[in-house]
Amino acid sequence: MGAVDMSEAESMDPQETARAAAAAMLEGDLCTKDLGMEILSVGPGVATLAMTVREDMLNGHGTCHGGMIFTLADSCFAYACNSHDRNAVAVSCLIDFVAPARLGDVLTAVAREISLVGRNGLYDVAVSNQDGVEVAHFRGKCRIIKGSVTGK
Repeated sequence: MGAVDMSEAESMDPQETARAAAAAMLEGDLCTKDLGMEILSVGPGVATLAMTVREDMLNGHGTCHGGMIFTLADSCFAYACNSHDRNAVAVSCLIDFVAPARLGDVLTAVAREISLVGRNGLYDVAVSNQDGVEVAHFRGKCRIIKGSVTGK
């Protein structure tokens, strides 16, 4: 997914817009890349990312550090709320951890837009392991700011 000129951006459907925004974001998203996250899918107001729990992600209890799970959920939230090619930033986030994640678990975060009214968005992200067991539930609020993700 390369750069899109203005005439292309205006004619893109919402799915193409979401893909273009994700590609533009991923270019500079070193955190998501360095943690080994993979974007499985993105669409208007939705995103799915996956991450395998590595040894360097474990806490003192031998389970995945909550900060790593939060970061996966937060990244997924970011791709969903920026999918409309309008710059969106987090205003607040809340996470509930409901089950431990362990070394080697493949965690999948699924974000969905609950509400987008004016410049305010609300998103839920469910994080589950490879067995479908929910590990965490995240809710994020975003605010649309000036500019577009793709720069168009």
